[in-house]
Amino acid sequence: MTNKILVVEDELAISTLLQYNLKQAGYEVIQAFDGQEGLNRAVAELPDLILLDLMLPKKDGMEVCKELRIQKIGTPIIMLTAKDDEFDKVLGLELGADDYMTKPFSPREVVARVKAVLRRSKVQEQTTEVEREKTYHIGALSVYPDRFEVTLDGKELEFTPKEFELLVYLLDNKNRVLTRDQLLSAVWHYDFAGDTRIVDVHISHLRDQIEENSRKPKFIKTIRGLGYKFEEPKG
Repeated sequence: MTNKILVVEDELAISTLLQYNLKQAGYEVIQAFDGQEGLNRAVAELPDLILLDLMLPKKDGMEVCKELRIQKIGTPIIMLTAKDDEFDKVLGLELGADDYMTKPFSPREVVARVKAVLRRSKVQEQTTEVEREKTYHIGALSVYPDRFEVTLDGKELEFTPKEFELLVYLLDNKNRVLTRDQLLSAVWHYDFAGDTRIVDVHISHLRDQIEENSRKPKFIKTIRGLGYKFEEPKG
């Protein structure tokens, strides 16, 4: 079955170049030329991967990414940008992007990155199928992977796909100390040059949701100089 790639890029020359090279690599390609059109096509056509430019008319790439994740559409997203900006990089990943490429890039590099992200996504889907029957009950916290649902004291909580994936990984490794690099590799499946701030941001978001007091966490403990550990609250 041919993978479908959605290219959301407002520069016609770049969009055409990406379309040509992806088709040459055997992919079906659909295009959008502004953020709103990209969001609409992503929702309507459910592509296997989205190449999403950051600077777009109508809606920028960050907004599109955020709205897709809010709608719990987990399609892999590779952000494309002319900015070599660490803040944009971290924010894009925080909002749920899977990878990040800075212009200028070669078409060969884009195709290689698309293949890598699709491969990781397939492995992740297969793993998720095995894990779906699991449920987790830790104190007042309940996590249901098959329903993409988390409740605390019976109240449903909202998470992005990456936050949810991180939470499940922490639960799978309960009482184990996990370094930031381990979490980065396991959840994001990519080496972001040792930039682990994205892990800290997601941990902070998880704590805001599940901890009674995020400054004195009972579930997700910081192990100074090492990383994080998920524990069952005492008492």
